[in-house]
Amino acid sequence: MKYVLLATMLALASLAVALDGQIGIHDPSTIVQCNGKYYTYGTGGSSLVSDDGWTWTRGTTLARRGLAPDVIHIGDRYYAYVAANIGAQPKAAINMIWSKTLDPDSPDYKWEEGGVVASSDGVEDCNAIDPGVFLDPADGKLWLVYGSYFGYIRLVELDPKTGKRVNPNDKPRDLAINCEASDMIYHDGWYYLLATHGSCCRGADSGYNIRMGRAKKVTGPFLDHEGVDMIQGGGKLLIGSGGRVVGAGHFGLLDLGEGVQKFSMHWEADLDRGGASVLDIRPLLWRDGWPVAGENLKEGTYELEAVRTGTALELAVEGMPVGGRRGRGARGGGGPPAGPGAAPGAGRGVAPGGGPGMFAGTGASIPSQDIAEVSKNWPAGNIDTRMAIYLCQAQQKWAITAVPHAGGYPGSPYFKITIAGTDRALAATADAELVVVPAFSGALEQLWRMDQLADGTWRIMPKSIPNSKDAMALSAVGSSFATLSKFDPKSDKQHWLIKTP
Repeated sequence: MKYVLLATMLALASLAVALDGQIGIHDPSTIVQCNGKYYTYGTGGSSLVSDDGWTWTRGTTLARRGLAPDVIHIGDRYYAYVAANIGAQPKAAINMIWSKTLDPDSPDYKWEEGGVVASSDGVEDCNAIDPGVFLDPADGKLWLVYGSYFGYIRLVELDPKTGKRVNPNDKPRDLAINCEASDMIYHDGWYYLLATHGSCCRGADSGYNIRMGRAKKVTGPFLDHEGVDMIQGGGKLLIGSGGRVVGAGHFGLLDLGEGVQKFSMHWEADLDRGGASVLDIRPLLWRDGWPVAGENLKEGTYELEAVRTGTALELAVEGMPVGGRRGRGARGGGGPPAGPGAAPGAGRGVAPGGGPGMFAGTGASIPSQDIAEVSKNWPAGNIDTRMAIYLCQAQQKWAITAVPHAGGYPGSPYFKITIAGTDRALAATADAELVVVPAFSGALEQLWRMDQLADGTWRIMPKSIPNSKDAMALSAVGSSFATLSKFDPKSDKQHWLIKTP
């Protein structure tokens, strides 16, 4: 679905707004969940916590302070890996601590020391900071990547049962150079090493950007899209500066299941927040075997088109052609006879512009429909929805708008979906169908979650369905009907294009 990903990226080309709440952090760890909450930890022991992944607040300081920690949940333990320089760089050590919970209010909240898992002596070509921990889904082995610009990015194996180093006397493997803040992920038989290139810690003058290579083995070699080994400085760009944010760094995978993957990172400077370093969460897409940084949905007016049918969601009312109805002219003859001195073709259905009359148009730009005029004869109460070929008509254009103080989900707020220019809002019904109500009330069934999927299409889900605990997604049934049903990531009937009309 290359065309799907490209079309969606073009439609949503501008960068999305930052997360809500207190999001100031530098070098955030991979976001992990604990008892329904989301946690991340940064340099200096700082931490952020969120109930929904959208609005964040300050959390409890990590028991061991240091540089760019990373956290992973395995079994009944949370392992945190924290680096610290010993004197001047590049002499450093990475320590592991663990706890049974990240919730400071739990009686099980207690960090235990696990010892050093990697170090650098200040002479070797490595600076043992910026740990990134990776559990291999293929064989269950646990690995740690680490290092900075003072030398190589290195790899050592850890014990998933204890979080400690396996064979501490074994020599680490060198994977990359000229980068830092590395992490690793696995997808479809490939291992991907993601690392941060460019200058750090200079605010709006920081050159941070996230680059990557891939390998068939966890030990490398990691090559970029041009075949250049990361040990030679290679790296395909995932994301860099853009819009009002500068310096992308510290990738962390957030896999939400059902084909929805996102990634956490920080910006060195958010210009709309005074140049502060802030947390961000983006969709993670895949194209031609490589990760692609997606976009969180921005407010706007859109067409909602089903990938399966190519038809658009619309209000079930009588449509009016844009520009009004026109009579049919003659084809291949007909029309009034030509008068004396008439132009060639006159009287045979040929317009002055040179084309047949019914195809000639008006000769001027046709404005978009006036929703106030078009909607005069629409019913006042609830109206059903349906699917139809998109014809630029008012009942096919949906305004998608973030709802303040309604919460959200990782990377994005909840939205209301209304017929553009009106307050008529899309809602879920108690029998898992769709209806457009006369006015938006803020009810849970009128709040919508929009997740970008791996192929660039979108999953659209109501926050809640009345009298039901089931999570369902907008689904195209045939070419003329839409409903709600349990999401199936393997089916294209619940994949949608959100297109600028």
